[in-house]
Amino acid sequence: MKELLDKLSSYNIFNYLLPGILFCIILKSFTKYDFTQENIIIGAFLYYFIGLIVSRIGSLTLEPLLQKTKFVEFAKYTDFITASKKDAKIETLSEVNNMYRTICSLLLLTLIMKLYEWLSSKVDFLNDYSLHILIILLIGLFLFSYRKQTDYVRNSVIKNIENDR
Repeated sequence: MKELLDKLSSYNIFNYLLPGILFCIILKSFTKYDFTQENIIIGAFLYYFIGLIVSRIGSLTLEPLLQKTKFVEFAKYTDFITASKKDAKIETLSEVNNMYRTICSLLLLTLIMKLYEWLSSKVDFLNDYSLHILIILLIGLFLFSYRKQTDYVRNSVIKNIENDR
């Protein structure tokens, strides 16, 4: 287990594992849902996956909403890549920035889970098809995450090719 944790970057710990653990702890206290695990190895993987989901929701929903409302404004991605090569602190600042976004997402999801708990007590359909709904939402979440990541990769490739010319 120690070897596995040693291989995790600080980004993975602070943007996936820690939020996943916090989400499960808060959810257990705030709702009837309990995802906490007794087995440390299973728990680590589950918390990482839950944290990944929390982070992706923040990236795909909260971030665009905050950009559209002008609450936050990003630099152009090509400028970010160029500046990151000149100043290593920018990567760290971006990591912390993403952690804050993930924590906001975690808190919003906690409220959404509380609302879902209440709605599912009123609407039988939600109880009967909770797993189906979850799977459909996760498929959509990871498809859009894949598209967003592909855009980052493509933009990085384009930027590097332009720099070589």
